[in-house]
Amino acid sequence: MSGSERVLRRRGLLAAAMALPLAALGLSGCGSTAAKNDTYDLSASAVTTSAPAASRRQILVPDPTALKALDSEMVLVRVSASEVQYLSKSQWSDKLPRMVQSKLVEAFENTGKLGGVGKPGQGLAIDYQLITDIRAFEIDTSGADRAVVEISVKILNDRNGSISAQKVFQATVPSHGSENSAYIAALDSAFAAVTGEIVAWTLNAI
Repeated sequence: MSGSERVLRRRGLLAAAMALPLAALGLSGCGSTAAKNDTYDLSASAVTTSAPAASRRQILVPDPTALKALDSEMVLVRVSASEVQYLSKSQWSDKLPRMVQSKLVEAFENTGKLGGVGKPGQGLAIDYQLITDIRAFEIDTSGADRAVVEISVKILNDRNGSISAQKVFQATVPSHGSENSAYIAALDSAFAAVTGEIVAWTLNAI
């Protein structure tokens, strides 16, 4: 496939009416096509870690923060350093930050190494909060198509309000195809890799 054909094919997968610079990106009108979109979920990661158990510790996972471009059900595609679009005919099953929050909670629960983990409002006696910021969760088509997930994490000691540790986690996974399902599979793999690192690091840090 020639370079020009590849570009045309990519653009056919992108939302034709949504090609604005990142600084001016808006989300108005996205809901009107929701019924026509394929809906995707993220996998719950089964994390295998040699980190010690922290059975007396309870962790709260508040809502992750994210820029407006990521705080939606739409799947972000980065065309260049300053331009993003949304993947045509595709959407997440919920707003991305809520999905990330739920899957992180599941991943911690699946280890069986904590006394408790939950979201705000679930009545846990909290020892630590996991403060997360979604910096990237996108398909990058500026070179070879690839999924990029980057999440900043801080561990907040809920007893004294101090940050006990912080780290940025990133994973990049190539897309094995240029169709929507291949892009979503790459994003799912990248998120699984980041989730596994976050869980292992957190258990070691507390």
